[in-house]
Amino acid sequence: MDRGRHGVKTQRTEPRTTILARMIARLAALFVIAAAAAAAQSPPPAPPPQAEADEFTRYELMGPGTGRFHILYEVTAVTPGATRFFNPIRKGSVATDETVRDRMTGHVLPITVVDGKEARASGLPDAEADERYIAVQLPRPVPTEGEVRLLIEKTYQDPKSYFVEADHIVFSRALGIKRNAVVLPAGYELIACNVPAQVITEADGRVAVSFMNAFPGQAAVVVKARKVP
Repeated sequence: MDRGRHGVKTQRTEPRTTILARMIARLAALFVIAAAAAAAQSPPPAPPPQAEADEFTRYELMGPGTGRFHILYEVTAVTPGATRFFNPIRKGSVATDETVRDRMTGHVLPITVVDGKEARASGLPDAEADERYIAVQLPRPVPTEGEVRLLIEKTYQDPKSYFVEADHIVFSRALGIKRNAVVLPAGYELIACNVPAQVITEADGRVAVSFMNAFPGQAAVVVKARKVP
């Protein structure tokens, strides 16, 4: 308070610039609070969809009548920033002995089995809710324009895909991967294959049937073999 020329008290007014600065500061504080509240309520951004490349699957048929075959699946994870990779466990197949290795170091990687809901939320938008997936913890985030190469091993028991028919064995399975090989049990020879294939005898004497899937979708592959007389 100041006293005027006649002793009357007068109110000292603040400069307009000071009042304006206070108003701007209050508005800025309100904006920060509102933005924080909105960020807390909004869901986190969806992860980018899983991408992969250079797939190759090798099916090693086990003893006839067991319905079992060992799978070696080579794949490259290429989604930038991804820390997990999902590999489906096909419906109708009982999976055991799952192991995943980093192809660069050979180290075994941690894995868990998750449902389709978790896989879909983590970057696999086409995951089916009633399907199970092997979730692989990658050894390092996938770098931009880089990759993480994996070797996934598992054993399936699926009598509908691998069975005995009369005097021969049959491997009949729809395969979506472009590069595949089916390895016959020791002592068996190829008698039929419904897709163009390369047939070689491996060092241990087993016969491997290799082929490319040139179809736009899955290839309904049928391989038949019999025991060598």
